[in-house]
Amino acid sequence: MNFTEADNKAINTIRVLAADTVFKSNSGHPGAPMGCAPMAHLLFSRYMNYNPKNPKWANRDRFVLSNGHACALQYILLHLTGYPTSIEDLKQFRQLNSKTPGHPESHITTGIEVTTGPLGQGFGNAVGLAMAEAHMAATFNKPNFELFNNYTFVITGDGCLQEGVASEAASLAGHLKLGKLIALYDDNHISIDGDTDVSFTEDVAKRFEAYGWHVIVVKDGNHDLESIAHAIDEAKKVTDKPSMIKIFTTIGFGSLNQGTEKVHGSPLKADDIVQLKKAFGFNPEEHFAVPKTTYDLYHAKAEKGAKLNHEWDALLEKYAGAHPELAAQLKRRLANKLPEGWAKGLPRFTPADKATATRKLSEAVLNKIADQLPELIIGSADLTGSNLTRWKTAVDFQPNDSGLGNYAGRYVRYGVREHSMSAAMNGITAYGGLIPAGATFLNFISYASGAVRLTALSGQRVIYIMTHDSIGLGEDGPTHQPIETMAMIRATPNLMDFRPADGNETSGAYLYAIETKNRPSVLALTRQDLPQLEGSSIEKTLKGGYVLQEVQGADVTLVATGSEVSLIVDAAKLLKEHGIKARIVSMPSTKLFDEQSHDYRASVLIDGVPSVSVEAMTTFGWDRYAHESIGIDTFGASGPYKDVYKHFGLVPDVVAGKVQKIVAFYKKEGSVPSLVRKYFH
Repeated sequence: MNFTEADNKAINTIRVLAADTVFKSNSGHPGAPMGCAPMAHLLFSRYMNYNPKNPKWANRDRFVLSNGHACALQYILLHLTGYPTSIEDLKQFRQLNSKTPGHPESHITTGIEVTTGPLGQGFGNAVGLAMAEAHMAATFNKPNFELFNNYTFVITGDGCLQEGVASEAASLAGHLKLGKLIALYDDNHISIDGDTDVSFTEDVAKRFEAYGWHVIVVKDGNHDLESIAHAIDEAKKVTDKPSMIKIFTTIGFGSLNQGTEKVHGSPLKADDIVQLKKAFGFNPEEHFAVPKTTYDLYHAKAEKGAKLNHEWDALLEKYAGAHPELAAQLKRRLANKLPEGWAKGLPRFTPADKATATRKLSEAVLNKIADQLPELIIGSADLTGSNLTRWKTAVDFQPNDSGLGNYAGRYVRYGVREHSMSAAMNGITAYGGLIPAGATFLNFISYASGAVRLTALSGQRVIYIMTHDSIGLGEDGPTHQPIETMAMIRATPNLMDFRPADGNETSGAYLYAIETKNRPSVLALTRQDLPQLEGSSIEKTLKGGYVLQEVQGADVTLVATGSEVSLIVDAAKLLKEHGIKARIVSMPSTKLFDEQSHDYRASVLIDGVPSVSVEAMTTFGWDRYAHESIGIDTFGASGPYKDVYKHFGLVPDVVAGKVQKIVAFYKKEGSVPSLVRKYFH
């Protein structure tokens, strides 16, 4: 491959822009962008196919910057290639409400594929993007119609590869033989604490070889463009393994402090930037300068991408003639539209139907809708038989030569990798045309919370199917019984909480989770059987909270979620025997309830009547909906689930006794504070 002075000028342009961008904001990391500028330049000028005029072209190559410390690099590359990121945007780096926030966010900056930042997350996202490509290719490609064949490139660093999520994701990618995943490892031997000799001395290449990756080493990533290019070419030829290219670089290349942690997390000094620009042939008096030759180089590559995009569009139209049903499905999915009438298959229940665990009711939903929604790609973190997430006609997503399934399969065996499962699902949904769902026990969403938080921040439609949702888990004891978990979920912005009480509410939760395009949802499901409730419905579930049973002249409102709704129904019967009238409110989603009108919420949590919440979890957060709360503010206990519920006083007679005392107290007080006014918004 022939390289010219224009390539060197472009690389050095990236370096000085990184110095200017971080200096202007007085915050950020200039060192990594300066060190990995050569590999990034090669990707965007020689290898990747993209079209800034159509950033969502379905078969574009995906680029992920897993190294959160190099975030300025991604904005610079977007600007140089013609995406709508201007020099003025670079000057606003890390400023409030800018198009260039502190770390790349997919919903803010056009051209950013996934929201990264916390180290290792981008690596997990890249695995998901590569999984999605493999699946879409296996599903839609036909002879003479190769619609999907893009690569996923990820630049990662020493910090990312120390994070457990990256290890989990790399192990999964190796098992799945994701040959179109290429990771460029910017190995500069520096972390915030200094040289990686203080904490990170393993042989990363051997580790990735053990994971089943193809590994290539480039000794000089600062100058040797030929070797980097040769490594990328070699990686693209290996189709049965993901590839890692370990590239030795110098952090902050060109700075007076190059090769040290001093260029890691702080802007370069003014005099350092002056000497840097002089050394690279730039005018030190000019800031954010880009030579025309650099723009020309990247714009020429973007024009080639636009041409490829045009050819792909034409191929899709020919495909529509040869495979009309598949083409119609593909266009629908890429447009993020659901099939007409898909929700008609959601199961509905009456009190005459048998008591069933909501995890089992979830399985019934999946068996009804999975074949109606081919975009659903579902998996479990090694708990398929417990989560009940594999529907009857499912085929496993596995390498075609594995004998275990194929890439067209839609059931993913994530293994015991909750964190990378969630990170990969972020990549899968970002690819387009797919709705991922992943399962584990509710308690273990805590293992995945770093990725789940980014799902919510990004506004991505990911469905978390979390079974074994409370002390109803029973014998596994407090290590497995989630006490604080729902409070954490409810406290996370844009993350929807669902704890359904029966079959109708389970169907309603799925309806919301699938139809809502810009939010993830957590479905917390029981292990133990629950009765089908009088008064529940799919439609009422979409209100978040609703009156399950109304009474005139109520003395108290009982509010519960999930398995405790049937408990308060039984408690209300006991209260009636003592002359106390109890209204019953089911609250499958507190966050969804919060979004209803003031008048609606006031009709559910009525003034003048004390409200008591009951949940087999922490009482934290319930003061928003209840004057008094009955729950568990310790860890759980081990034993048969009915014994555990009795141990914590979460049985009808004990709950009724506590409610009697609460009602008596408020009658004595003579007034009841308004709950809805308390949190009016």
